[in-house]
Amino acid sequence: MEKEITIIWKDLSEELFMFILNKVKDEQSAKDIHQEVFIKVMTNIHQLKQLSRLTSWIYQITRNSIIDHFRGIQKKQDISVAEIELPVLESNNFDYSRLSHCINQKINALSQKHKEAIVLTTFQNYSQIELAAHLKISYSGTKSRVQTAKKILKETILDCPNVTSDKTGKILDFKKNDF
Repeated sequence: MEKEITIIWKDLSEELFMFILNKVKDEQSAKDIHQEVFIKVMTNIHQLKQLSRLTSWIYQITRNSIIDHFRGIQKKQDISVAEIELPVLESNNFDYSRLSHCINQKINALSQKHKEAIVLTTFQNYSQIELAAHLKISYSGTKSRVQTAKKILKETILDCPNVTSDKTGKILDFKKNDF
């Protein structure tokens, strides 16, 4: 089967590259995506149940890789954390609004590096891998920063008025009558 895949890949390779280039309009990005597709095909070929569907399967992987590429560009554009508005949901509910305000204040009080970690992963949906690339630090360093930021934020949120937590610090509820 590997021999057949190699033959099909050789036949498809140039056509596939042109397909990618036509979509992304950047030769280097097209080369990167083309290489990613090749790697995905070779590592996931065992999932293909019918060899007759190989070409359509490869094109589906290619389309998904192109979509991932554009999502990555959109997310990775330089974002200033200061420009991101923290959400205040259910503003017609006064108690919830005050709790939200308190949480937002606690986020804003974090150090810049911890605030950035929380805001980008929570509100901008960055994965920790994407955050690592954005911050230009290692993945393990990013994981540690996000965990530390969450821990600090949790500890400070417990200081918010009307927040109820259990013995372990798990936030259970907030009371409405103490304002």
